[in-house]
Amino acid sequence: MKTTEVIHVPATEGRSVTVSAGQLFRVVDVEGKQVADLFAFNAADIGEYHSAMHTRAAVSNLFPKVGEAFVTNRRRPILTLEADDTPAVHDMLIAPCDPERYQGLGVEEWHPSCRENLELAMRDLGHDHIFAPASVNLFMNIPVAEDGALGWDPAVTRAGDSITLRAEMDAIVVVSACPQDIVPINDCNPTPIAIEVLDSA
Repeated sequence: MKTTEVIHVPATEGRSVTVSAGQLFRVVDVEGKQVADLFAFNAADIGEYHSAMHTRAAVSNLFPKVGEAFVTNRRRPILTLEADDTPAVHDMLIAPCDPERYQGLGVEEWHPSCRENLELAMRDLGHDHIFAPASVNLFMNIPVAEDGALGWDPAVTRAGDSITLRAEMDAIVVVSACPQDIVPINDCNPTPIAIEVLDSA
C-alpha cells in the first residue's frame, strides 16, 4: 500500500492530519519504546470525538482488537483498527499528561505535555477552545496486576513498529509523541513518532 504523505512528529511535540472517511493511516514508533497519544475528532463537529470509555463498552475490552472500532462520545465508529504490527500492548486507561501531572511528579518548571500538544495542534487549525478527551495511548505499557494496581513500564515496541487505522468519518487526528520522562513509559527518553497517510485504493 502506497504512502501518500508522511507527517514527522518530533520528540515531545504533536502534529495533526485530517483524514477522509475510508482513509487509512499508520502511526509509526520511529526509534522504539515511544508512546504516541492519539486523539480523533469529527472534522465536521469537534464536539464529537473518540471516547475511551465508550469504546471500552463497545468492544467489552480494555482496547479494541484488529477489525474492531474506536467509537465517539456519541457511540459512533470514528476509527477502525486495521492492522497492528507491534506486540499489541496499548492503553486506554491513562489520561494524557498535562501540566498538573508534571507538577504532581515534582517538576517545578514548565514541561511539555500531551494535552498542550493537542491544544496547540487544534489551535493551528482554528479551534481555539476544545475539550481534551482521554487519549488512545498507542504503544503504552500499563500492566494491570491482580489486585488492580497499575504499572508504568517502558513501551515494548521496536524501531519501525506501527499500527494502522481506517477513518470511519472525516476526522481530525492529532498525535503527540509523549514527552513523559519522569515515569519510564518512554524508557525515560522521548523520541519521534511518524504518521503515514496511505493510499487506500
